[in-house]
Parts: sequence; structure tokens; C-alpha cells
Amino acid sequence: MCAAEGNVLAAVDRLIGANEGCTRDNLAWLQGQMDSYFFITMQEEAEAVHALAVGLRTLAHNQKLTVADRAKTLILARLNQPGSLYDTLRTLQERDISYAEFTHSRGLVPGLEQGLEVQRFDFDRKEHGEIANAPAPAIPPAIKEGIVQALQSRYSLFDMNQLDPLLRLLWLNNEQYVRISPPNRVAQLLWVFQEGNRQGGIFLDVEQTEDSGPDAETRVLFAVGNPPQNDFLLQTMEVFNRLDFGVQRAYCLTISNGVHPYFLGTFYVRKRGGEALLSKGSELFDRLQMELYNTQILSTASTTYRRFVTTQVMTGEEASLVNAFIAFCHTNLAHHHPDPFSHEEVRLAFHSHPDIALQLAKLFRTRFQPGLSLREEFYKKTLEETVRFVESYNTGHRYIDDLRRSIFRCAIAFIRNTLKTNFYVREKHALAFRLDPAYLAELAPEFTADLPPELPFRITFFFGRYGCGYHIGFSDIARGGWRTIITKNRDDYVTSASTLFREVYVLAHTQHLKNKDIYEGGSKMVVVLDAARLEAHDLSTQRLYKLQFGFINAFLDIFVTDGGRARDPRVVDYYGEDEPIEIGPDENMHDVMIEMIARQSLKRGYLLGIGLISSKRVGINHKEYGVTSTGVMQFAETTMRELGIDIRRDRFSVKLTGGPSGDVAGNALRIMLERSPQACIKLILDGSGAIFDPEGMDHEELARIVLKQDLDAFDPKRLHPGGFILYRNQRRTDGLRELFKRAVSTGLGVEEQWVTTDQFHREFGNLLFSVPTDLFIPAGGRPETIDAENWARFFREDGTPTTRAIVEGANSFITPEARTQMQRRGIVIMRDASANKCGVISSSYEIIANLMLSEEEFLQHKERYVGDVLQILEQRARDEAQLIFRRHREAGSSFTYTEISEAISHEINGHYARLFSFFQRNPELCDEQVFRQAILAHLPAMLREPEYRTRLDRLPAKCRYAILAAEIASSLVYRGDQEADFKEMIKGHLLRNFAALDRTLPTTSAAPATEHVTLTYQGGAT
Repeated sequence: MCAAEGNVLAAVDRLIGANEGCTRDNLAWLQGQMDSYFFITMQEEAEAVHALAVGLRTLAHNQKLTVADRAKTLILARLNQPGSLYDTLRTLQERDISYAEFTHSRGLVPGLEQGLEVQRFDFDRKEHGEIANAPAPAIPPAIKEGIVQALQSRYSLFDMNQLDPLLRLLWLNNEQYVRISPPNRVAQLLWVFQEGNRQGGIFLDVEQTEDSGPDAETRVLFAVGNPPQNDFLLQTMEVFNRLDFGVQRAYCLTISNGVHPYFLGTFYVRKRGGEALLSKGSELFDRLQMELYNTQILSTASTTYRRFVTTQVMTGEEASLVNAFIAFCHTNLAHHHPDPFSHEEVRLAFHSHPDIALQLAKLFRTRFQPGLSLREEFYKKTLEETVRFVESYNTGHRYIDDLRRSIFRCAIAFIRNTLKTNFYVREKHALAFRLDPAYLAELAPEFTADLPPELPFRITFFFGRYGCGYHIGFSDIARGGWRTIITKNRDDYVTSASTLFREVYVLAHTQHLKNKDIYEGGSKMVVVLDAARLEAHDLSTQRLYKLQFGFINAFLDIFVTDGGRARDPRVVDYYGEDEPIEIGPDENMHDVMIEMIARQSLKRGYLLGIGLISSKRVGINHKEYGVTSTGVMQFAETTMRELGIDIRRDRFSVKLTGGPSGDVAGNALRIMLERSPQACIKLILDGSGAIFDPEGMDHEELARIVLKQDLDAFDPKRLHPGGFILYRNQRRTDGLRELFKRAVSTGLGVEEQWVTTDQFHREFGNLLFSVPTDLFIPAGGRPETIDAENWARFFREDGTPTTRAIVEGANSFITPEARTQMQRRGIVIMRDASANKCGVISSSYEIIANLMLSEEEFLQHKERYVGDVLQILEQRARDEAQLIFRRHREAGSSFTYTEISEAISHEINGHYARLFSFFQRNPELCDEQVFRQAILAHLPAMLREPEYRTRLDRLPAKCRYAILAAEIASSLVYRGDQEADFKEMIKGHLLRNFAALDRTLPTTSAAPATEHVTLTYQGGAT
């Protein structure tokens, strides 16, 4: 008997007293029937063990015995029977469990026909900030020494360099566990913790215990970073039960790593029916691994899980695939027909016919299961079966049948046109499907009628437990931001998902027009996150990080390649080329995730390394350097000059959407405050409210809060008379009414008013249109804020506009129809694809730096490099703005400014596409001097210096072709003369095809024919 066991038994013995013979018998039974580790973990719970010994036999009449029920600890005793643990866990779903322990007795409770099950739960999770900021703990040397010896003995591959930080986290989260547990138990936990980190946040391992014979158990070790919230442990136990494993004991910790939770579980299992022990590499282990890993994707809240997985109609992986089918079909069909193809209707189609759902899963399996022999033959046969199945679908209800056939056809198109997927990668947290956009042509035209006519180069669909999304790119090498839409209830989620595909398609298309000055075409990634019922900010952030971590690793699963093929052999690759894709931060992308994405890309060997994402530490932070606003304000300056106003000297009025703490609006305000002393900033609107000042806001007060605080931090005492601030976040209730604060400057002071919800929204919604200014800069806000329904509100009753010019700093803030109508009635509009293009140009140069410089070099010369980039941004914005106005004058105002902007983008992109294809076919040209000079001309001044210009070969070949194409294409348009260029093209054509004929024609002058040929050549030479 170990010392710990003796201590707890002695303590309990004292509590029992001499005359409680039955209780002593029960205690003796517990000692003989419970695993010795039970007494180790309970050595500080003597009263609970005493209560168990006293009340053990009352379980004959009671469902459970509560032996401890405190604020942070609950210990229950129950008879071991099916469903007992599930019953308990279901009641605890809303509580954050920090430690869970389940122990079964070896034998039956005296006088009963069931064994004993003791359940212990601790609720003492630490806050992430508490862990991140805690000082190094003083861990007793003896404890650490024992752990080191256990690691060296049992886990020789453990990286001892990580011992201190990992042990620190364990100790800070659950000092008691580390202090009372044997060293080999802590070593075991550290091993699974380290492997979980090393293998992307999920890890499963098995070890055989020392027991043998019919009672032999297998130790299952399971680690998950940032696990699903609330019911994850319940779902894990359901997997064991569904696969017919009896869990004899379990010890589960949920700790914080300073950013998010981490689950570390040890389960002692035995296969029911006395089958062979669980071992790595066995079919049984593979099935367990698939199902446990799939808990990261399959939500227990989904109807598919409840109806088909728990009843064993589908496996967990099949259910995840069916849920992905539902999400894909809904998002592809609902954006133009939201009612007939609502999420509910699409889900019902699959759930009403699980046979069709399973047939589609079978088709998917024949196309993508690794190592499948005779794949092509099986796939062709299964595809024919599936198409027949769908086309013959008939319930006798014509309308419903037509809708559901459309849904199932969409699913078939999805499978047929997926070129690679990570579905069969085990250690995934989300699914990724890289599609050939040709599938859009297989849908009925009505489903694509509201999309831009151009077909993308690639479409990638992502699906996870709490959301889905798309990455759409319009060229091979493409870049654009990753936006995450956080929804707070199910209705918001379904509504956002209904328009998701169209939103990302339009944004990517706009981005492609915007990216005309760089070597990357346009792309966009937009995902929608279901954060329903997560009121606490930390919980919402954890779920956000879970989704983003899962999606970026799913991205890397399919886009990390060797020789063009997906590196992971479990990814069947029908595409077979490298794909350089770059991502920028957008809405709800935090710095911690930006840095994580860069590290994961480098760690996993993506061809762009940390260049996968921009705005990181080894990069150019958009907000810090104001790169997007640099272009916006250059467009504003050029536009106002065309209207006769020099914004660096003259007085002008301006209004903005987007708060002073935001990237684009904040930096636009900063630049105005620095360069435009006469700027009269009348109105700022953002999510926190509105500021209006009829004479222009106090520059000094604005400078105090710009890039630091929201507009509600503006001191209302600094407003001019008649100015006011509407506060969205300062509210009070008056009976059943909710009131919003309104602070008004009266000239004698500030008057505090309280307005109703209706009054607030009426005034807030009217300010944008009614406040008259020379310039309006939309620098924040949702897409399509100004549309066909409200654009006319920018015009007074006499037809005059309330703003003379609009420079779009926010993407798609105005719909195309609204832009056209507003310009026809006299407002000058510089559209987003032109005005806010400098953010993406900056990101492009960040990636070039990542490829050509070491991290140390970049950080050493960062300010110089950024200065070079800012000069390029100013020039690129000025070039286009001046060209738009020049062409507008040349066309006699027959085209709108936004039509000219789009034409310029199409013109440059057209040149780019042809040139990129040309250089791909002729790669040797990149080494010729004139072409290398063109590449160098594209680079910031620092990289053109001798020390760095020799590093062009560090750029991937596709990137060199693309840089050449981009530089030539943009210079042809910005610096070219269309008439002269056309003339030179004709001369060159004549020279190549007709000059030689001169030698065969009779000479009509004194000059010899050869001289005439020479003159012709000289005249057409360029």
C-alpha cells in the first residue's frame, strides 16, 4: 500500500469511529475494488470518501449519491449502468470543467447487481490572461526531478527544451494535480501535451497497461487544442460507447495555454465482448482515431448527428461530409433564391433521404479515398448510379421534387469538380475542397444570374463545426483579405450564409480589379462564424480562433505541394500544380492569428513561407503605416484638385464613415490633420455612434483620439454650437423603452439628452445623406450600404447633391447601380477598386520582402523599406487618379468615372493575363537583361541595390513571370500613349510580315531597294 493510500484511509478511519462496522466494510470494499490511483487523486477528499463509505448501499434505492457538492467541486457516486455518465454530463454542459475523473469498481457493489461509478468534476478554469501574465512558478525541485526521470525513462523522444514552459502551464492551471500525481502520470500528460502541439492541435496515442488477462485495459491518450465548448467531453464519451469501448477510468484536464483552452485526456478502455486489446495501426485504432478527430468538425447540435450518428445510420465522418454538402448547396443556391433554397429546406432534402445522402458520400469516397484500386472504373460506375438515382427522384410532389433534384445535382457537381480535399487527412479541424469553377456552368443559369460574368480561376470551400466559407481567386497567383463575419444567433448565421457566396464572389472580383498594379490577381476569403449563445467575449474569441486555425490548416493540407502535387499522400490531387495564394488580414483577424498563420505556413512548408499572410511583425502593418489611407487620400487630393480645391491649402468640408480608431478612417483623419490645416471635418459615423459639428471638429481633440479610441471618446465640450454626439453604447431604460444618450453643444455648455431607439436610428441613418460636404470618404461599414433604394437621398429637393465627390475607402460600400445613378446626377465617384488599392499593393511588397530578405534583414531595414513602399503607393494612386480624369475629359464625359476605372482595370488585367501566359511558355526570357530590368523596376528602391538585386532567383518562377506581366501591363496603360502604341504595333506587324516583299518589287526611285528596306526598318523599330 502506497503512503498516499495509507494517509487517506487513516483519515477516513478516524471519521468513521469504532462502532460503524458496515461503513468499515464498505471502506474495505472500496480499498479492494477501486484502482489505487482513485485514492491518490482523492487524498485531499477524505470527507467525500467517508460519505461514500457511509452511503454506498443507499444506491440500491437512489439514482446517485452526492458525496461532495461545493462551488468548484462536484463528486457523485452512481451505479455503473448505461447512460449514467451521459446523464451527468448533460446537466453540466453550461459549466466549464477544469478536471473530470471517472472510476469504475472492479466488482459489484455488495448486495447489488451493478458495479460502482464515481464521477468527479472540478470547475476551476483559469482565465487566459491570468495564465499568460503569471510569473514563473516555484516548482519544488524534487517534483521536477521525478518528472524528468519519468520522461527520460518512458518518453525518450520528448523534447526536453519544452519541459519548463509546458510544466509551467500545467502547474499554473492545476497545481494540485501536479503536486499529488506520481511523476510518471505528469510525464504522460506532458508527452501528450507536447505531441498535441507538434501535430497541429490534435493527437491520439495508445499504451498498454501492465495488466493482462480478461481485465487488461488499454490507455488511450487524447489531446485537443481549443476543443469545442460545452459538450466536447460528452461527445468524446459517445464515440467510445458507439465503438463498443467500455471506459473503465478516465482523467481529463482542460487547461489554458494563455490564449485558448487545451484538453488533455487519459482513458482506460476495454473492448466489450473481450476482443483483442486496442493497438496502434490496427483497424480498430484507425476507426477510433477517425471518430475522435472528427469531433472537431461534427457538431452535436446538428440534426445530422442526432438523427443519423447516434442511431448508427452514418459514421461520424459521413455525417460531417453530409453537413458539408448541405452548407455548400445552401450557399450556392440561396443567394439568388433565398426562400426555396433556405438552409432549412436544403437540410430537409438530405435528412428526408439519407439513402441519397449516403449514395453521394459513396461517390465522394470513390473519387478521393487514398489508395483505392481501380478508382476510375469504380468512380465512373458510381457516378452513373448516383445520377440515375437523383434524376429518377420522384415523390409525386412536383414542386418539391424539382427543388430537391436541383439540390442533389448541385451536390453531384460539387463532387465532380472538386480537384483535391483534405477529407481523408486525419488530424484536421476543418474541411477544405479546392474546386474547378467550371461547376458553376453545371448549375442552372438562374443560380448564377446575380454574379459577375467573369469566371474565377479557383474556388475553395471550407467547412467546420461552427462555420463555413469560401476563398475565391481570379488568377493563378492571387491575394486578398480574409474576412470573418461573426453572427450572434442562428437566424443571423443562416441569413449571412445565404448571401455568403455572392458576397465573396463580388469582393474577389472587385479585388481583382483593384490588384491591377501588382503581380497577384484578386481573391477574397470570407467565412461566417456561428457564435450563438456566446455572450462572453473570451468564448466568442476562442471559437473565432478555432475556426480560423482549422481553416488555415485545412488550406495548408491541400496547398502545400511537392513538384506541384499535394505533399500529403492522403490528398488525392487532380490539379497537380503549385498555387501561390496570399492572404491579408481583414475583418476579425487578430494579430495573434496573423502570426500563427505565418508560423504554420513556414512550419508546414508552403511555397511562400511566412509570405502566405501580410501585416505581420515581419511585415508592413496596415494600420501602423496607414498604407490603404495613403492611396485614399492621394485620390482625394487629386479629385478635389479637379474640383478646384487644394486640400493642402484651401478650406474644404468632409464627412467619413468608419471610426477614428479604425485603420482606413483613422489614418485618413491622421493624414488630413497633418496635411490639411483647413479641413472642416463635419461628420464621422461608425459602430459606436456619430459626431456632427457644423463648423468642423476641433483638430486638436481629434488628434488626441485618432488611432487610439472610438469616436465616443471625443469630448463634447470641444464641439461648436449645434454640434452633437450620438452614443450607441451609452443607454438606459425608461420603463419598457430603451434610450440612447445624445450630447448637444448649445453654446453655453453641453446638454445631455436621451432619445428613443426609433429617434436614434432615424437620426443616425439620416446624417450620412443630409450633412452637406465637398467630400465624402466611406472608410468603414458593411458592403452595399448605399444601394438602389437610398442613393437618391444624397440629393436635395432641387436636385443638387449634398456632396460633390465620394472617394471609396471601404469595399463595395456603394452598389454599381447606385454609383451610376449618382454620377449621372453630378457626383464624382472614385470607386474602391481604384481608391483603396494601396493596402493590397503594400501587402504585395511585404511578400516580396519575405521572399528576398531574411527576417533579420527586414527588421533591420524595415523603416527604409516601408518608406520606399509608401513612395510607390503615392505614385500608383496618383497615376491612376490622373489617368481617370484625363480619360474622362478625352471622352467628353460620355463615360462615368467608375466605368473608366473598371475599363482601366480590365485593360491592365487583360494585358497581364496574356503576358503571364506568354512568360510561362517562355521562361528563359526572365534571364535576359531587359526583362530582368523590368522585374527590378517593379521592386522598391532598396531591393534594386547591388546587394539585393542578385536575389531575384529567390522569387518562385511563377512570381517572376507574374511580376514581369504586372509591370509591363501597368506601364503600358499608365505611361503609354494609346494612339502611339497602336501606331507602333502596326509598324511592327508590317515590318515582320511585309518588309521582305520590297526586295521583289521594282524600284521606283533612285534609291536602291536595300536602302528603302533599311529606312522602313528604322521607321518601325521599337
